[in-house]
Amino acid sequence: MTHLHITSWVLAIILLLISYAMYKKGSKAGKIVHMILRLDYLLILYSGGDLFALYAESGFPQLGELIVKVLAGLWVIISMEMILVKTAKQKQAKSFWIQLIIALLIAIVLGFFRLSM
Repeated sequence: MTHLHITSWVLAIILLLISYAMYKKGSKAGKIVHMILRLDYLLILYSGGDLFALYAESGFPQLGELIVKVLAGLWVIISMEMILVKTAKQKQAKSFWIQLIIALLIAIVLGFFRLSM
């Protein structure tokens, strides 16, 4: 399940960049890629929930860090969505890019180095 989770969020980052570039060009295909990205969010949430359940079987040895990881993951998804919504409306999304980078770093550090299974 870990491979599915990593693959789905790498795909989400790629789709984010493609959709962002298409929105910047004014292409209507950006909306299609954005909808595919929203489906990928579901895959991320499903695989993340399954990893959470696997971690719960071990008795939550690092519960605080796990909660921060879950919140950071949700923060990443929300930031990605807000970047594309703001870009589609031709508004500035710089603050959401900063939030995305911070949340992504928190999630990756906790996921790979602290809570690795």
